[in-house]
Amino acid sequence: MANPKNVNFPKNTVIGIHAVEALLIHSPDKIQELFLNDLRQDEKFKKIINLAKENNIAIQKLDPIPEHSQGVVAHCSAKKHDTDLKTVLENLTKPALFLILDGVQDPHNLGACIRSANAAGVDAVIIPKDRAAPLNETAKKAASGAAEFTEIITVTNLSQTIELLKKNNIWIYGLDGSAEKTIYAEDFKHSTAFVLGGEGEGLRRLTREHCDGLVSIPMVGEIESLNVSVAAGICLFEVVRQRK
Repeated sequence: MANPKNVNFPKNTVIGIHAVEALLIHSPDKIQELFLNDLRQDEKFKKIINLAKENNIAIQKLDPIPEHSQGVVAHCSAKKHDTDLKTVLENLTKPALFLILDGVQDPHNLGACIRSANAAGVDAVIIPKDRAAPLNETAKKAASGAAEFTEIITVTNLSQTIELLKKNNIWIYGLDGSAEKTIYAEDFKHSTAFVLGGEGEGLRRLTREHCDGLVSIPMVGEIESLNVSVAAGICLFEVVRQRK
């Protein structure tokens, strides 16, 4: 690794304390190489070191220290559970829950959405191939390890993907601030997919037209909209609440 401020990480790299810790706890076998800043001695680092020793993972010196890595970098094997949407649909055993992101551009927001999706138990996060943030090390760090345990499916045509979900009896709800019906007035006990638009622009017209319905999050303050990852969390956990 050369320039610490502009490191080209291998494709399957996880950075940051929380993301690497999650890997060490849940899937240590995926870690091929573990690099740490040998100058750090705090409790969080000691926990990483102890987990690595428990799993017989050798620790290598991280030098130079890439920016934003928090001094922790793990090179991993490729995700073995990567699959396509049809396979996910075939394996459903309960009412489905999907999160569809229509053009989220910021990797931090993408990662935060994945983290919320994993916590809510989604079956998959669906993102378009074009006009969307890549699932890079920044997104994975923001996901705090969730990207390694969540099905993330990249599709070339979002409209066709939505129609495939509908053919499998999954109701599609687009989040739109102008929608009269709120998420608290809708029944999400059946198989559901939420579609959230990108920062600033919201849902694209064609995507909106393919939704079964539009819902909104009621706002009572002066701010007219929420960060996309916050909105995703609110929607997904309303589903969790109803199904519990």
